[in-house]
Amino acid sequence: MTTVSPATNVIVASNAEEATAVEAVKQHHAELSGRLAAHAEALLTAAGSSTGTPDRSGFEQARRAAVSFCTTDLVPHALAEEDTLYPTAAKTERARLLVESMIAEHRVITGLVEELTQATEPVRSAAAAGALRVLFDTHLAKENDLVLPILAGDPAVSLAGILSGMHELLGGHPDHDHGDSGHSCGCGESDAGDVPELDVRMVPHAIRHATVFGAFDAIPAGGSLLLVAPHDPIPLLQQLLTRAGGQLTISYEERGPEAWRLRLTRA
Repeated sequence: MTTVSPATNVIVASNAEEATAVEAVKQHHAELSGRLAAHAEALLTAAGSSTGTPDRSGFEQARRAAVSFCTTDLVPHALAEEDTLYPTAAKTERARLLVESMIAEHRVITGLVEELTQATEPVRSAAAAGALRVLFDTHLAKENDLVLPILAGDPAVSLAGILSGMHELLGGHPDHDHGDSGHSCGCGESDAGDVPELDVRMVPHAIRHATVFGAFDAIPAGGSLLLVAPHDPIPLLQQLLTRAGGQLTISYEERGPEAWRLRLTRA
């Protein structure tokens, strides 16, 4: 089971435009976190299926999908931050050491992506993806709670201007329309009893939908995601139906009172 809990705090911005820019970055962070969580869970599922033996076919499909996500979305996001957000933040003395540490974490993240790329054994692949997920979520929390406030609160800095047109930082890559019902990245769900699970009960409400969108985007046509929510997520389900072009089957496996468990399957 995967529980995603990226941090989110109120940020004091210099103006309304800057506040909007901050929220856009945080929503994209939540989507990236959700997608990485789904890929990591798919790899873990393939590495130890309900039969007790690795699902080699499912593993390779899940590994390729995870590597594709990391190389086309996650790593470019990190590099774009180094080129745009970090140099501006580092101009303030109190943020210089923070930025250096964030760049150092990027090097660890890219190293884990390379390890995942080269992995041939399911257990090693799942371990690399799990470590990457933990580090990346921690990294995003620092960006949300430490880097963004510095940029948004500085009247001499235009965060909105920095982000203008930067799909690597805001999502919406022109070559990756994750809302397309024909999406088929192949995150590796293999057996009817082995479905990646996303528990969002600890995810802050402000970014909960974005986190689920990210995880759902990592599920291929014909694949499923087991969503665990603190209530019946009817508005979210409507958004997912729209996102999937109506090609979505929803089945309830538990209806409260403490948790609602829903199996979401792409047609």
